[in-house]
Amino acid sequence: MDEPVECMPAGIVAVKPLDHDRLWLTFSTGVERTVDLLPLMRGPVFDQTRSDPEYSRRVRVDAEPGTIVWDNGADLDPDVLLGTHLPAWMDAEREPM
Repeated sequence: MDEPVECMPAGIVAVKPLDHDRLWLTFSTGVERTVDLLPLMRGPVFDQTRSDPEYSRRVRVDAEPGTIVWDNGADLDPDVLLGTHLPAWMDAEREPM
């Protein structure tokens, strides 16, 4: 019988800002995709990223968690950026009351 295979989450290995709200991302799996950030950036931690295009372009890869991050510590889950998961706040809104 085969041993179970552990699925490693896809981390981000490269980021390139395209314009104010879109990024080109390369994942550790080799997948490349363009992501529109505006629908994903929610809460005050993203205020400056949403409103200041120059600040938004200062995004970088944080290799330890394998995601993108801005100077103020704001980040996004790489699985959300890959499109395989919803942000936690979207999941919470979908849950029945």
